[in-house]
Amino acid sequence: MATETNEFIPTRRSLITRLKNWNDQDGWQRFFDTYWRMIYSVARRSGLSDADAQDVVQETIVGVAKRMPDFKYDPSIGSFKGWLAQLTRCRIIDLLRKRNYQNKGRQFAKEEPLATSIAESEPAPNDTGLDAVWDEEWNKHLMETALEKAKRHVGPAQYQMFHFHVIKNVPAKEVAELLQVELPEVYYAKKKISELLQKEIQHLEQKML
Repeated sequence: MATETNEFIPTRRSLITRLKNWNDQDGWQRFFDTYWRMIYSVARRSGLSDADAQDVVQETIVGVAKRMPDFKYDPSIGSFKGWLAQLTRCRIIDLLRKRNYQNKGRQFAKEEPLATSIAESEPAPNDTGLDAVWDEEWNKHLMETALEKAKRHVGPAQYQMFHFHVIKNVPAKEVAELLQVELPEVYYAKKKISELLQKEIQHLEQKML
């Protein structure tokens, strides 16, 4: 199993403690590298432009920095994942509500209250759709992380077979012909790496706050 220093999803007390120190540049860089793509993807899937999604990333990270000195991890209240999701959700909704809107050719200023029909089209802070997007992106991030870790424990040939057959959905027989290997080798690669993935995912889930 991987050690604390090379975990891909370091949402544990150790990193949270490091983030309480504004001068810990390495800790903050690890946090940014770990989560920015996920936050960006959630913002984009919520209907924001590339520029607005990047703003969401920046404002969310700034929000974490502002709140981190007083943040206390309490499993009975909620997870770090849920806390980060709430910050991201709020930033997305802020941008959606501050943008200019057009209704029947009329331009609405940022400060002007939205008509009910327009406001209802915007997600509410507890919108289950946005929660579902966050969970989907989180699980995708988790799977990609586990895959990168599992990849270290197999040879290039085995991973190539797994990649074509499982990730690219190429039939096993075609993979065997393409890579000039025996069909049982393809099935064995699938079994071996799938088992590694399951173990890595379980390990990461236990380490996540």
